[in-house]
Amino acid sequence: MQDAELKQLLDNTKTIAVVGFSSQAHKPSFFVAKYLQSQGYRILPINPALQGRPSGLMGETCYPDLKTAIAETGLKIDLVDVFRRAEHTPDVLAQAMNVGAGAVWLQQGIRNDLVEAKARAAGLPFVMDRCLKTEHQRLFLV
Repeated sequence: MQDAELKQLLDNTKTIAVVGFSSQAHKPSFFVAKYLQSQGYRILPINPALQGRPSGLMGETCYPDLKTAIAETGLKIDLVDVFRRAEHTPDVLAQAMNVGAGAVWLQQGIRNDLVEAKARAAGLPFVMDRCLKTEHQRLFLV
């Protein structure tokens, strides 16, 4: 995805579900989510092990999956930010497609070419192996 497309995607995004969220402040999924929240995005932390617990993000609790997050908040998910190993990404993509998410983003170090092909075939914007925080800073803060 080119810079103009990335910028447009992030400009149009209001709600980001962070799949694989950790409530531990030193973990990448936490500090990326905290940064994105500080930039005005609504964050929906997704981690079944933390279901119903406070996330450490102002006002947000954790949800077990995307479907529950939507059911409990009534929000539309614009972007699914994935912090799960590559072998888990087919399931995350299926969930994202089932809830009508606007785009899927696999964080830096996560690649799955088959998932990318399936997302693109479905017309779903897809980014992989890039850090959402880093890209946001590069595109909006420089």
